[in-house]
Amino acid sequence: MAEKIVPGPVNSSAGIREAVCIHTRKIYDSCRDKDCIEDLRFYPDCDSRVYINSAVGVRAKSVELLNVRVNVEPVAFNRGYYTIDVRYFYRIKGEAYTLGNNCNEIRGLVIFDKRVLLFGSEGSAKIFTSRPEDACLTLSQLEKTNMPVAVVEAVDPIVLDFKLVETCDCNPCDFDAEELPSFVCEAFPSSLDTSNDTRRIYVTLGQFSIIRLERDSQLLIPAYDYCMPEKECVGSGDDDPCDLFRRIKFPVDEFFPPNSVSCYEDRCGNPIQVEN
Repeated sequence: MAEKIVPGPVNSSAGIREAVCIHTRKIYDSCRDKDCIEDLRFYPDCDSRVYINSAVGVRAKSVELLNVRVNVEPVAFNRGYYTIDVRYFYRIKGEAYTLGNNCNEIRGLVIFDKRVLLFGSEGSAKIFTSRPEDACLTLSQLEKTNMPVAVVEAVDPIVLDFKLVETCDCNPCDFDAEELPSFVCEAFPSSLDTSNDTRRIYVTLGQFSIIRLERDSQLLIPAYDYCMPEKECVGSGDDDPCDLFRRIKFPVDEFFPPNSVSCYEDRCGNPIQVEN
């Protein structure tokens, strides 16, 4: 079996056809995080508020990462370094239950802010392209075309705690409800309740994420050959539905769960197998 080609040095017998120049985004710096975010305030929609006020307890059902807003700014007196401000928007669904064990679904928004420092090198060239959207750049946007691009990769978090508390805290919400992005407002059937109600829900989340800084770069790389697809396109026009169904692989894993799952990491980040 031929040796698999991986990024890194290659020897002269690896079948390199030519050296080609490509334009891509080079990663200058990156980090990974495993955040345990305690006591984030849960902002219910107005339909859920009445159930929370009459509840004796709550429990979480699901959490979804709606979107992430990212902003990059250079660090003064530390050339080449940038702060990345990240704001996560979560939609959480849960249940509020009463003494009679009546359960009602509740929905709400949770917001988490974090800041990281990464190296993104320097660039002074302004970038212009023929894309129509670039013709409408404002002066402030044009001055930032030489900034590195921050990329955040994240998965839906894990709900670690979901609790109902009575509080005398009169601090307002930590965001302007009128400036919420449109996708947040569209995610809830009614408007969000940001009042200083004394009955509140606080959430603790576990969030895995990767954050990196990239810049447009021209790189010289070895080329082995053109990427010709090996698989033929399979149509779904006039084929017999039963023939198509017979070609689908039987989902064995759905009927027979694995004997072990990798849920934990050791201090070096290596997965630890946990037996069922």
